[in-house]
Amino acid sequence: MILKRNGSQASVKGPDEWFTGSVRLDPIHPRPQEPSRLTSALVTFEPGARTNWHRHPLGQLLIVTSGRGWTQCEGEERVEINAGDTIWCPPGHKHWHGATTTTGMSHIAIQEMLDGKNVEWLEPVADAEYGA
Repeated sequence: MILKRNGSQASVKGPDEWFTGSVRLDPIHPRPQEPSRLTSALVTFEPGARTNWHRHPLGQLLIVTSGRGWTQCEGEERVEINAGDTIWCPPGHKHWHGATTTTGMSHIAIQEMLDGKNVEWLEPVADAEYGA
């Protein structure tokens, strides 16, 4: 068993290459323990912040822990998400997620690594797509 005490892993600013706006990443399980491929993090978005478009080779599970946000899959309508909601993004499905323009949002992101990679980052979400 590996126990990681609360506060033992440093928070980091979400990189500008992956996010628009103010985002904090709190690692939960940043590196898989063989033979597992599982990684996870708590991601906190300030109002107006969001991910770039991206996809995951083996899919992604999001668990909204607080606030209100939006998510969108390519070719579909933007959807509101709230604390307590869970979202499954299928493998290879292009999508984004983040806070609304006025309300922050946090979620736990859980995904698996495939060939050492758990995400493919793409272009930023345009303000017009986001709804700003």
